[in-house]
Amino acid sequence: MRNLTSLLALLALATPALAQDRGTLDPKPLPPLTHPNDPATPAKELFGRRPTPAHLATRTIGFYSRGCIAGANALPIDGDAWQVMRLSRNRNWGHPELVGFLEKLAREARSKNVWPGLLVGDMAQPRGGPMITGHASHQIGLDADVWLTPMPDRTLSRAEREETSATNVVRDDWMDVDPAKWTPRHIALLKLAAEQKQVERIFVNPAIKKAICRDVTGDRRWLSKIRPFYGHNYHFHIRLKCPAGEATCRPQEPPPSGEGCDNTLAWWFTDEALHPKPTPPGKKPKPVTMAQMPNECRAVLDAK
Repeated sequence: MRNLTSLLALLALATPALAQDRGTLDPKPLPPLTHPNDPATPAKELFGRRPTPAHLATRTIGFYSRGCIAGANALPIDGDAWQVMRLSRNRNWGHPELVGFLEKLAREARSKNVWPGLLVGDMAQPRGGPMITGHASHQIGLDADVWLTPMPDRTLSRAEREETSATNVVRDDWMDVDPAKWTPRHIALLKLAAEQKQVERIFVNPAIKKAICRDVTGDRRWLSKIRPFYGHNYHFHIRLKCPAGEATCRPQEPPPSGEGCDNTLAWWFTDEALHPKPTPPGKKPKPVTMAQMPNECRAVLDAK
């Protein structure tokens, strides 16, 4: 399959910190690095140790999987139609356009009786950049994970936010959605999100894409934005377009034309896709260093 190599490379760069993985009620800062200025120090170790945003003019820098963000805003942990999960990760940061988008989507979903409220997972770190665990993307403040679990009609406790698992809506054999968990409301929420102009892509588990291709009737134009990718059975991943006027943001090519319900989807259910061969230790990509990041990210990292 075209792009298989790049897909597997992204997976090799990400280590597990999924929606269902527990957080902690007692987060502790990472220990200081012995040689932070060593050129070989992984960029993720540096960005992961910045607990606050860079107080610079807001802008996204680089690409979704190789960049950073200046002047990030935090999504409030409690809203009238959303709650932030896994607070110990400190990943509820993003471009103001992402924060505003999530707030608007949550309120619109509730007002239209599509979804009772969003449980928001990982967005970005305070300064973006690569993460020590969990994602190859989410680096420039334009990506957000939304749980496939409806928000309850009460404020979750801190313990619940750290320890509650998201809902897995995919069958154990990965071939289709679980009819006991998957509902028409899931489709309605994905449709509402995909129809927003700012959205570049929405990543879902291939089984979810399969269910959408099979079950959606009427207007299907929004299906092109729903892209299958490994994981994403507990949450869906929203990616916004580069903000207008931000020349340092490198856009992604638009999704392929068409609904994406053809042979490219069928590949995801082959043995090659369902049981990929593990990458040999000697072939795994080395962690990205600051020398491999956009030059402007050094100023973001060092800013007060």
